[in-house]
Amino acid sequence: MAIKSTIYKIDLQIADMDRNYYAQHNLTLARHPSETDERLMVRIIAFTLYANEALSFGKGLSDDEEPDLWQKDLTGAILLWMDVGLPDEREIRKACGKSAQVAVVLYGGRVVDMWWAQNSKALQKLNNLTVINLPDTAALTNIANRGLSISCTIQDGQILVGHETGSFDITPIKLK
Repeated sequence: MAIKSTIYKIDLQIADMDRNYYAQHNLTLARHPSETDERLMVRIIAFTLYANEALSFGKGLSDDEEPDLWQKDLTGAILLWMDVGLPDEREIRKACGKSAQVAVVLYGGRVVDMWWAQNSKALQKLNNLTVINLPDTAALTNIANRGLSISCTIQDGQILVGHETGSFDITPIKLK
């Protein structure tokens, strides 16, 4: 018998001063059995970085043909395709052909540096691609739980994450 996804209810308050975007989102996320708490929380931060009313979570790990997050227009055309983790370079090129904009949010510490060294030359050629590294995600993992209320304030490219027991900063590094 297959293990079922775990459902997470997230109350996310976003104050993005860099984009003048202020909103509250009540998110319901399904955590795939093979997904870690860290990856789930990075998906939430990825949502925060590009948040708008049309951005939604895709099937991600459950379906190779869908991204972790995406935004479509009213005709169904993909405006933004977002992947989290260390995707295959061929998959990124394929996504760049399907979508107006592609964003990849990397995490994993030193492994990211090796992945970027291996793939950066080919990825630099893709004009509609943005690559962001989240260098330290341990604090995110520590606050993960099925009923989470967090606030994210973005100012000058830095994210202040507030939660029930405190707060911490995340500084995304834009690689491309």
